[in-house]
This record gives sequence, C-alpha cells and structure tokens, in this order.
Amino acid sequence: MTSLHPDFCRLPLAHRGLHDVKDGRPENSRASIRAAIAAGYGIEIDLQLSSDGCAMVFHDYDLARLTGQKGAIRQRAAQDLEQIALLGGTEGVPGFAEVLDLVAGQVPLLVELKDQHGQMGPTDGRLEGAVAAALSGYDGPLAVMSFNPHSVALLRDLAPDVPRGLTTCSYRRIDWMMLKREVRHRLRDIPDYDDVGACFVSHQVKALDIPRIAELQAQGAAILCWTVRSANQEAQARRIADNITFEGYLPKIRP
Repeated sequence: MTSLHPDFCRLPLAHRGLHDVKDGRPENSRASIRAAIAAGYGIEIDLQLSSDGCAMVFHDYDLARLTGQKGAIRQRAAQDLEQIALLGGTEGVPGFAEVLDLVAGQVPLLVELKDQHGQMGPTDGRLEGAVAAALSGYDGPLAVMSFNPHSVALLRDLAPDVPRGLTTCSYRRIDWMMLKREVRHRLRDIPDYDDVGACFVSHQVKALDIPRIAELQAQGAAILCWTVRSANQEAQARRIADNITFEGYLPKIRP
C-alpha cells in the first residue's frame, strides 16, 4: 500500500485553495492555489468532469453559485469552462492538468473526485481515467480521495502508486437529502477502507470522535479532517486528527 507523504500530516491543507473573494481569490481558482503555495500550505481541490472528458477544478455540479451562469458543469466543454470567469475573480475554471503544472510538487495536493452519478454507486470511469492520465509523470506529494468508494477502487487500479483515501462523514439526512437511506447508513461505517486500499480518511471535523475513526487510526490510517474554520476548532480537532483542511483563518505551520 502506498503511504501519504509526511507533509500531508504536517502542513495544514487550504480548503479549495487559500480562497478569499474579497481579495480576488475564489475557491478552487488559480489565484487561491498560488496564494496557498506562497503561504506554505498544502492544498485541497475538487474535480468535476467536462462534457469532453477533462478533469476540471470545480466543486459544484451546477455553475450558478460560483460563476453566475446556468447549467451543469458536465454539460460544458473544457475550453468553454476555461473562459467562464469565477465570481470574485478574473480567471476561468482551471483544468486539473494546468493546476498540476502550477503546483509542480511545491506543496502537498489533496485531490477530491466528486461523485458523478448521485448515489455513490459504480462509476463509468471517465473522471477517474482523466485523473489518472493527468497524473502520469507528476512528481510531488499528491493523494486522491472521494466520498464514492467505487471511484477510489477504480483509482486503485488506474493509478496504483498514488496514495488514496476516502472522504467520510456522519451522513446526516439533512445534509444528504438526495442520497438513499440505505446508502447513507452503509457509508457512515466506512466499510470500504480496506477493500479500496486506502491509507487515510478525510473525515468531517464535527464527527471525529466516533469509534470507527479510532479503530482506523489504531490500524495505522492517517486521519485528516474537514473543514476547520477557527483556531479553537483546530485545537479540538488535533486531539484526534493528524492534520486539518481549513478555511477562513490562517493556521500555524508546524516545523
């Protein structure tokens, strides 16, 4: 099993880059990524798929919140998305390959693949294939993860040397209204950790004190968490977690 680079447990991870729209740095933008590198933080980003099969650095399924335009990101080609300015900034939606060139191994990069089919079920492999192709030859600390264990299992096969993990949480119904009850209940227990060959989880910060997290930590899993929004919350999280994904404040960098 491939292990996380030690910097994934040392450098706080800027959630969707070091973003602040008041300073012209929207989330998952080139500007937010440059700022995180300059500050010496690791970076967490999200990936969605374009209509022509390119991995794009973008969190939402719909363009509206982040660009003001209507429609699903999956209905637009990569070249078109690169021309759609992110609200609060001047740059368009970046492609994953471009972001890899930008980061270039300078800091750890944690890459989350968003579930493409709505129910955390089997994937058609288009996003995973695009990610594996983009990662070929990348030199630097990088890890991939997803809420969808099918996606992580496919990455195990397509990019076996890349460390992989599961994004996990308490799966409260109020937060996951579109997800079937049986799926929520199953994923809550993180049953796929061993099967997908994971070496870490990135767990919801407000639910770190569950027995399953303690069990995984005891068997050697690295425990990351999302999303920490204050120094006080960070202090609580670090009682359990090896590292944090943060936004809205600037955590100290450990030596």
